[in-house]
Amino acid sequence: MAKVSMINRDLKRARLVKKYAAKRTELRSILQSSTVSYDEKEQAQARLQSLPRDASPVRQRNRCALTGRPRGVYRKFGLSRNKLREAVMLGQVPGLRKASW
Repeated sequence: MAKVSMINRDLKRARLVKKYAAKRTELRSILQSSTVSYDEKEQAQARLQSLPRDASPVRQRNRCALTGRPRGVYRKFGLSRNKLREAVMLGQVPGLRKASW
């Protein structure tokens, strides 16, 4: 089980990413535009850098939905490798079973 503080930190980051998503996309589109002047791009860059650091989606971490484990998480299932294996063995994941050949 992961520390509760680490799980809460990731939840806080997810909220911040959602809150600032529209503003980030707007500023990034200004930066990527070829019709905008250099001064406007400079202002957009400064405003983008003034946003909270945790508002960047890159700072989010995938975690297991059951345990909060940060490593070995399968995106498709949202579970870490250990909990996914347990769920497969119990038959709780439809269409998935242990490989044997």
